Parts: sequence; structure tokens; C-alpha cells
Amino acid sequence: MCGICGQFNFARNEPVESETVRQMTSSIAHRGPDDEGYFLSGRLGLGFRRLSIIDLAGGHQPMSDAEETVWVIFNGEIYNYRELRAELQSKGHEFRTNSDTEVIIHGYKKWGAEVLNHLNGMFGLAIWDVKKQRLVVARDAMGIKLIYYRITNGQLTFGSEIRPILTAQDFKPEIDPVALNLFLRFRYTPSPLTVFQGIRKLAPGTMLIAEKGKCRELRWYNYTPVPFSDRKDEKEAAEELLELYRGGVKRHLLSDVPVGILLSGGIDSGLLLALMNEQGGPWPAYTIGYGETFEDDELTDAKETAAVLGARHVPVKLSRAEFERSLPKIVECLEEPIASSSIVPMYFVSQRARQDVKVALIGQGPDELFGGYTRHLGVHYGNWWRWLPSVIRSSVSFAVDRLPRNETLKRGVSSLGTLDRMKRYQDVFSLAPARIIEELFRDDTLPRRNGDEVADYWRDLIPQMAHTDELGGFQLLEIRSSLPDELLMYADKLSMAHSLEVRVPYLDRTVVEYVQRLGAGFKVRNGSRKWLHRRVCERYLPSRILKRKKRGFAVNVVDDWFHSSLTGKLQEVLLDENSLMFGLLNPRPVRRLLEVHQSGRQDNHKLLFSLVMIEQWLRRVCLATKIQDPQSAGVTPCSKALR
Repeated sequence: MCGICGQFNFARNEPVESETVRQMTSSIAHRGPDDEGYFLSGRLGLGFRRLSIIDLAGGHQPMSDAEETVWVIFNGEIYNYRELRAELQSKGHEFRTNSDTEVIIHGYKKWGAEVLNHLNGMFGLAIWDVKKQRLVVARDAMGIKLIYYRITNGQLTFGSEIRPILTAQDFKPEIDPVALNLFLRFRYTPSPLTVFQGIRKLAPGTMLIAEKGKCRELRWYNYTPVPFSDRKDEKEAAEELLELYRGGVKRHLLSDVPVGILLSGGIDSGLLLALMNEQGGPWPAYTIGYGETFEDDELTDAKETAAVLGARHVPVKLSRAEFERSLPKIVECLEEPIASSSIVPMYFVSQRARQDVKVALIGQGPDELFGGYTRHLGVHYGNWWRWLPSVIRSSVSFAVDRLPRNETLKRGVSSLGTLDRMKRYQDVFSLAPARIIEELFRDDTLPRRNGDEVADYWRDLIPQMAHTDELGGFQLLEIRSSLPDELLMYADKLSMAHSLEVRVPYLDRTVVEYVQRLGAGFKVRNGSRKWLHRRVCERYLPSRILKRKKRGFAVNVVDDWFHSSLTGKLQEVLLDENSLMFGLLNPRPVRRLLEVHQSGRQDNHKLLFSLVMIEQWLRRVCLATKIQDPQSAGVTPCSKALR
């Protein structure tokens, strides 16, 4: 586990400056405090920071084969590296280390870039083919690890974070209003965009190939789920899923350093802990809490789960004052704005876990795989709604639209009536209709048809949806977009800010690809969510744990803190016309959003939180990345891209 970066003059006959690569690497030292390494060869420079997890003595990077024809830098873990190593050895390949990195080298020599499809793991990597003068840069299939990049004047600059790119190139990054618009709609910025113009991030399962004076981006992971040919028996499906879970957890526990678990009070992390116990233990279990005065506090529930399953429970308490005080620092760690209240508890629970362990497993994934969110019910039963006569739909829509504060229900009713599949999915993801978001921007700031760009980026996934039902298609998009670009993105950034490796066993490729072949009835049944997953949980967890309501690190508490803060400190940035965001946004509609929220007519706290996050991001990130203060310089902030 580490951080990688590099620069390649693929269409310029100029050497890369070694000092530039060293400065890029230093900018991500927090990701790898144990070691550093460099490879410099004419037009190419690679940098590496290491957090030692496997083969502590032999895993130094950049790593090459004995002949030095293939070089690799790699951030992540390859969980099936032992099987691949044995396969490659049987074909005559000789290994010099016990690290998973070396499997990538010999795999590339055997299969070329197709090696990526042989890897079961999380990774951001770069492979340098000396003979072909080819650079391959790739992000893993599930998007657990990140790769950012910038291409300008025949030069590719990339890294695990945005920091190396800003460090390498003396330019003032401009804000992309299209990306900002999408952030306000979804609470995250979908790949391949970032909020910086010209800086992109690889989508999950995609790669860059730079050779012969050109650099192209293409999708290497094209798994197309096909339903099982025979109707699968429910008991059989539960047995198969359990075995896949067991295999995934066993692989994810491979480590030469201490391992723990980030434990909520819910069933997903509870089952994960039970499966970990089959491989060893007792394990340290870390839970974030907020105090006994909060109904949604999870410390008591998680403590009970830990006691039932024999783990050593470690509570982490967070106060509202610390929440408000730490928010700007956390925003800076993220580099891109993310409007999820989970970011604060994730930061602090990772900080505490790192005091004891280098690796922590988390229970992310079953909600997306098995339909654990309310939106999945709407998507699953949406066909019934579209089959209703239009007069009935219109009457119901009119009645729902007049309800106070039920914004989620209003959006659901509106979006599920959309006939175009990709547009319908986009509307389900949205916090607010495109019209409402676009009205927040100053005139002439956004290009035409701005609201539909993300559907265009998603369209190359349509062939993978060829055999999926309505829910399965939505979940495929979720697994390729919101899960990696929001939830997994902040998990990576906030854990690695403390040099902690976070692993996601439920997103093992064998698990994900199996579940994607299951019909919706195994996920949502009679209004119950995560149906098959719960059947597996029943084998390990007592009924009192199974009946707990979904909380997810009790983020409702943080939501309430923000909600109440809209009458205090946090609302100030929404009312202050000197706030940096108002270079792009119009203060009047922003103020109107706040007014109707405080009056009780609408519940806009998610969108308002997103606006606060934009301002925090502008203040902490933009002004810290060579961008001149627009207010003091007399430049309209953001509308001139803060240059």
C-alpha cells in the first residue's frame, strides 16, 4: 500500500527533471512513510512511497524483472497473487521476491496489458515497457484506488492524488463549472472529471496507454453479467455466496502487519467480523460514537457486537465542536469536495485505528450489491409506477409535490417516470432536479445541456447492462460510479491521510461478479432489502443484531449537527456575499434555498451541506494550490477560474 506518481513526455523528446519527480513523491509522503523509490530514464520519471504490508523486506519499488525490461510502481494489494505466482512459475517465470508487485511484472510479460484482467485486488499502477517504450497506467476494476492525471503539450503527469500533479506543473488550476454542477447534483464528481479543469481521474476499470507519441484512454474491465441459466435455489445461492465471502475475507486478511476492523453497529460489519474470526483473532474493532444523548449513537450496539463475536472493542468519541473544527482540515485531505457526513467519522476512526494497526477491513459494499438503500426500492418497483395510467401518475405526483419537506419522495416520484434508462438512473442519483441546480449558477457560467454530461460518460457502460434487469442495471452504474467516486474515494483519502490501509472484502471481484448475475428477487423481496445477504447473516448474528436499524457510523447524528448549524456558524458562508463560491453562484437562489429550509417547507440540508463543502474546499484547497485570492486581486472568483 503506497502512493505512486510519474511523468512521461510521450510526445516530447525532453528528459523528465529528477527534482520534479522527487517533489511529486514528497507531496504524498503521508501515503507511504516506510520507504521511497524512483525510476528515471530520459523522458520518463516514476516516484513511489511505501506503506509496508506484505514482504516487508523485499517489496521495494519501482520494481523490475531481472533483465530490467519491465518496471512497475503499484499502490494497493493483489489478493490472488499467490495463485498467479504459481501459474506463472509453471510457465517458466522466476521470482526474486515474495511480494504481490512482482506478479504484475511477470504477468505483464506473459499477457501484456491483459494482465489487468487476471488481477483480483485494488490498485492504481503504472507499467513501463522498456522495449516498446510504452507506459500503461490503470485503476482497478472496482475503483477502490485512484489515479489522477493531466495531459498537456505531449506530457502525461499522474498520481494517486491530485497533489503530485499540482506540484509537478507550474500552472494555476481552473475550476470546471460543469464538474461543479455535477457535484451539486450528486454530492461527488463522477469520473473522469474533477473540479479542476484539465485534471481528470481514471474511471474504475480503465487505463491510459502512452506510446508512439500518443496517449489514449480505454476501458480494460468489460465484465458483462449474464443471469444464471437455471433458476437458482435460494439455499444453494446462500451457500455459494457464503463461500465467496469466506474466500474474499481470507484473501483480504493476507498481511505481515497487524489487522483490525472498522465496526459499526450494523449487520455488514458484524458479518465481516464473524467471517474474520474463522481465520483467526481476536481482532481489534474500532467504532465512532457521539455520546449517550444521541439516539443514533452506535457505540453501545457495536460494543455488543464485538462482545458477541469476541473482538476487542475500541470506542472513538467525536463531539460537535470537533466536527465543526475539523471539517476544513478534512476537506483539504479529500482534495475534491465530497458532501457526505460520513467523512468526519471516517477521518477520526481511521486516526485511532492507525495507533494500533496498519490494515483495517471495512464492511462497504452489500448496500450497493444487494439493494440496501431506499432508492433501490424505488428503482425495483419503478416499472409498476410506469405501467400506471398517466392520469393516475399525474394525480399522485401532484399530491406528493405539495407535501412539505419530503424532497426524497418528490425526487423519486419524478425520476421514476423518466422513460430513458440512463437519464432515469441519473435522476435517481440527483439531489435536486437539474433546473434547480442550474438556477444556482450565474448567467452564462454553464455551457448548454450541462446537466446531461454525466449520462454521456456513463453510456459506454450500456453494453455491460445488456442482460440486467432494472435494478441490476442501476446497481452496475452505482458500482462503477457513486461507490468508487464517492464512498471509496473518501475512504482511501482519509485512511491514507493517517497511513492506514483500508480493505473492502465484500468488493472482491468474485463476490461482485457473482451477485451481478443474480436477479432482483435475491436482493429486494416483498419490500425487504438485502434479502440474500441477510440469509447469510442469519447464520452468524443473533436476531437482536439483525433487527437493528441501518445507521452506518451513525451519520444521522452528523446530519443533525449540520442541520442545527444552519442557524449558526455554518450558515454564515451561505449568507456572506463575499464567499468565494459566489464567483460562480448567484447569492439570491442560494439564500432562498436556506430560507425555505429554515421555514420547514423544504428539507434542503443535503444540498446546503454541499454548498458549504464547496466554500470550505475553495478556502482550504483552491487558495492553497497556487490560486490567487480572487477577492483581494479584484478578480471575479471562480468565474475566471480563480486565476
